[in-house]
Amino acid sequence: MYARGLRPLLFLLPPEAAHALAFAALAPIERVAAARALVRAALAPRPLDRRRLTVRAMGLEFPSPLGLASGFDKNARRPRALAALGFGHLELGTVTARPQNENPRPNLFRLPADRALVNRLGFPNEGAARVAARLRAAHPAIGIPVGLSIGKSRPVRADDLSAVVADYVASFDLVRDAADFIVVNVSSPNTAGLRAMQAHEHAHALLSSLADRAGGAARLLVKVAPDLDEAELEGLLSVVEEVGFAGVVATNTTIGRIGLSTDASRIASIGDGGLSGPPLRGRAVEFVRRARARLGRKAVVIGVGGVERAEHAMALVRAGANLVQLYTGFVYEGPFAPALMARELARMVEREQVDTIADLVGDG
Repeated sequence: MYARGLRPLLFLLPPEAAHALAFAALAPIERVAAARALVRAALAPRPLDRRRLTVRAMGLEFPSPLGLASGFDKNARRPRALAALGFGHLELGTVTARPQNENPRPNLFRLPADRALVNRLGFPNEGAARVAARLRAAHPAIGIPVGLSIGKSRPVRADDLSAVVADYVASFDLVRDAADFIVVNVSSPNTAGLRAMQAHEHAHALLSSLADRAGGAARLLVKVAPDLDEAELEGLLSVVEEVGFAGVVATNTTIGRIGLSTDASRIASIGDGGLSGPPLRGRAVEFVRRARARLGRKAVVIGVGGVERAEHAMALVRAGANLVQLYTGFVYEGPFAPALMARELARMVEREQVDTIADLVGDG
């Protein structure tokens, strides 16, 4: 119904307007407990399916491996409604220590021929303090694990390492008690100089400072770029291991434009920004595999990139992902996608004749 009816109408609108309309439609579910209960009951998996899909990681219980990636709900405005749709966890944000506006428009583009998106939003958010306060108020009624992504405030110079570390620490201090886990975003292509923080020396300074501040890093993850070469990824993963982070989110959006069906002139007219969706799928699977092989069985690996159907999620699980996230697939497949995908994943687990999906997580 969504793909044939509602999506074509939404796609007549600019992406920003369609996103605002979707948030307006979620408002009654967010604000009315009875509405959330009805939606949750209609979409909830059967008890046996839930048992098959339950994942335990970071001392948390996830009712499904399918989560929402950061970027969709930057300001924690609809977490209860999104949870009711059947997600097993949410990653909200990215938030920064200082409130900031989006980059100049246009900054969000659809590529329907590739079922992809390009964005150069640049961490627009109301600031870590305000978002954390909103999340604290909502958290008891969300019912699933919630993570917050933290990033660098735009005015902080990327070449001033001590200032960058202090900025991230400030964000962490503001949100640490509001979320179940924290994702350190050093890989967005839309904040100037940010990706340099993935280099070994810079990453070690940042991640070790956050681990020290947390008194341990059992629920800290770092999000990596899909554009790292093998040596760069290995260097970053070695830092994750050295400082004791729980694991990684693989991957962020890509600056690459290889193998697209969209007309090259259209791609050129869009310009810079991070590409998400199916063109990223193969790279995400490979990065998950490499992360799992490097970090071992105890690490947490969240796979992100091109997930539209249950088989895409399962490919990431078999490559080594404990958990999987979608964003672009949610935009293209619609509000019932997480519940429908969860049901199909449960059937896939049943066909494999294992107890839970955790038994299918690959070794990389």
